[in-house]
Amino acid sequence: MNWQINFSRESLKFLEKNNYKEDFVIEKIKIVLQKFKGEDVNINIKKLAGEWKGFYRIRFGKLRIIAEFQFECFKIYIDRIDWRGDVYK
Repeated sequence: MNWQINFSRESLKFLEKNNYKEDFVIEKIKIVLQKFKGEDVNINIKKLAGEWKGFYRIRFGKLRIIAEFQFECFKIYIDRIDWRGDVYK
């Protein structure tokens, strides 16, 4: 199945500013989808609560990706990408 991945303007600015490409995030998302399928992959993902209810945090080193997965319609929305201390502000 093909997933549609949408990036917020803020997340695209972070990628551009820090010389990352969208493909970097897409590769991480592919690993997360494998994890959701039940495969044994090495990625740290956590379901968030509070004002971030419905979102997941993907941890990769000091980088954090906040994403919303809409499993019914195969859509992923990347809301924020930032460093560890700044992503939740």
